[in-house]
Amino acid sequence: MPKLFRSVSIAIRGDLTWRQRWAGSDDGLIACWERGREKRLEDPELAQRAEQGELVTLAWKGGTEAIDEPVDGEKKPKSQKRYGSLKYLATWQGLRGEDLDIDLASERIIVCARANRPVIFRAESQRIQ
Repeated sequence: MPKLFRSVSIAIRGDLTWRQRWAGSDDGLIACWERGREKRLEDPELAQRAEQGELVTLAWKGGTEAIDEPVDGEKKPKSQKRYGSLKYLATWQGLRGEDLDIDLASERIIVCARANRPVIFRAESQRIQ
C-alpha cells in the first residue's frame, strides 16, 4: 500500500473493535485521521492554528511546541533533524479538515509556520529524535 487516501467527505467510522481500528493494513492511520477530524470540532482554535501551518502539539510525536524542551536535561542542537510519526501527520491532516493523503513510499517535510522548523515524516523512518 504505497499511498493511503481517504476523502474528508467519507463519514467517520463507528463501532469498530480495537483490532479493526489499530491492527489493519493502515496501521491505525485512518483512526488517527478520524480523531483529528473529531478534535477539529472539539477545539476550533487548535484547528485554526493547524490550518495556518502550525505543527501543534498532538498525541503523537511531530509537533513543534515542545521542540526545544529537553527530555534528558540536555538541549539538542537546532540543526538536528526532527522526525514526526505518520500517526501525527494523519491526525494533523484530519485536524486541518483535509483528506487523508499519505504517500508511504516517500518522505514529506513540513515547516512549522510558528516555529519555522522542519519536521520530516516518512514511513521507513519511524525513528523519533
